[in-house]
Amino acid sequence: MQQRSPWAWIPSLYLLQGIPYVVVMTLSVVMYKNLGLSNTEIALTTSWLYLPWVIKPLWSPLIELLGSKRRWIWALQFLVGAALAGVALVLPLPQWFQLSLAVFWLMAFASASHDIAADGFYLLALQQHQQAAFVGVRSTFYRIANIAGQGGLVYLAGVLQERSGSMVTAWSQVFMLLAAAFVLLALYHLALLPRPVADGPAARAGAREFFAVFKAYFRKPAIGVILGYLLLYRFPEAQLLKLATPFLLDAPAQGGLGLSTKEVGIAYGTVGLTALTLGGLLGGWIISRVGLKRALWPLILSMHVPNLVFLLMALIHPGSLWLVSAALALEQFGYGLGFTAYLMVMILVAEGPHKTAHYAICTGFMALGMMLPGMWSGWLQAQIGYPWFFAWVLLATLPSFVMTALLRIPEGFGKKDDGP
Repeated sequence: MQQRSPWAWIPSLYLLQGIPYVVVMTLSVVMYKNLGLSNTEIALTTSWLYLPWVIKPLWSPLIELLGSKRRWIWALQFLVGAALAGVALVLPLPQWFQLSLAVFWLMAFASASHDIAADGFYLLALQQHQQAAFVGVRSTFYRIANIAGQGGLVYLAGVLQERSGSMVTAWSQVFMLLAAAFVLLALYHLALLPRPVADGPAARAGAREFFAVFKAYFRKPAIGVILGYLLLYRFPEAQLLKLATPFLLDAPAQGGLGLSTKEVGIAYGTVGLTALTLGGLLGGWIISRVGLKRALWPLILSMHVPNLVFLLMALIHPGSLWLVSAALALEQFGYGLGFTAYLMVMILVAEGPHKTAHYAICTGFMALGMMLPGMWSGWLQAQIGYPWFFAWVLLATLPSFVMTALLRIPEGFGKKDDGP
C-alpha cells in the first residue's frame, strides 16, 4: 500500500481538532460578551467547559482498547458538526443561554474524545523524527483554528451583525456555516486518512488492562515533576486567554482598548495568524534540528516573555489598530514557538506501550492547568483592573520556569536522524 504523505492529513486533522476547542473555549467568550454577559460570568462559565478535557483520561483507555483510532476520528467529527449546528438552532430560543451551554458541553465531550483518537493516530502513523518535524505543523494548524475562530469568524460575526442588525442572527449564521464546513472536512477524512497497520483494537480489553494503563503512567520516572510541569507550564496563559478578547472589546473607560468585533477579528485573524504560523513551524523545525533538550529554554522564553505586550497596551492604550495587531503578532509568534516544546514534552512522556492513553492523560492535566486559573481570572481582573492583572500574568510565569528547570530531557530526543 502506498504511503500517504503526512501533509495530506495532518493539517486538516489538527484544524478539525482545534475548531471545536476554540469554539467552546474562545468563540463562546466573544459570543457571550457580545450578548451582554459580564467578564466574571464569562470566565467562570466557560472555564467549567474545560472539564471534559480534564477528565478525558478516564475514558482514554476505552478509545485505545476498543476499535481503531481512524474510526473514532471520523465518527466524532460528524458528532461535532451536528453540535455546531445545534448552537445555531438554539440561539434564537428564549432559554438560549442554558441551551447553548448544554450543546457546548456535548461538543466539549465529543472534542475531548476526538483529541484522544487524533493524538493517538498521530503517534501510530509517524516515526519519531517525523513526529518532531510535524509537531510544529500540527500545533500551527491547531492554532490556525484558534486564530480563525478569534479572527475570521469573529470578523464575520461583526459583518453579519451590521447587515442583519441582530447579534443573535449573526452568530446563528456563523455557527451554521461552520457546521457545514466541518462536516465537509469530516467526509474528506473518511476517505483519505491513512490506515496504519498498528491502528486497531487491543487484543484484550478487560478491567485489568484498563487500570493497568493508569498504573503504568503514574509509575513513570519523576512523575511528580512531570505533573507539575503539565499543570504549570500554561499557568499564565490560562489566565490571559480568558481576558484577552474582553480586554480588546471593553471600552477605554473600563480599561479596555475599545475595538469593534470586526477589528478584533482583523487583529487576530490577519497579522496574528501569519505570525503564529511562522512561530509554530519554526519551533518544530528547531526541535527537529537540535533536539528538545537544547531548544527547551529558548522556546519557553519565547512563549512567556511576549506576554509583556498586554501590560504595555493596558498602560498606553494604543489608538492604532496596526499597533495592536503588531503587538498581538509578537505574542502569537512567541506562543507558536513555545508551545511546540510543550507538545514534545508530552510526546516524550507518552513514550511506551500505551501512547494514546498516556498522551491523553498528559492533555488532561494540561486542561486542568487551564481550567482552574481561568475560573478566577475574570473575578481577579474585575478587582484589580487590566494593568495590574497583566502584571500578575507576567509574575505567574515563575512556576513555569521552575518546573521546566526540573525536567530531564534525553539527549537528542526529537532530533532528526541525519544518517542513512
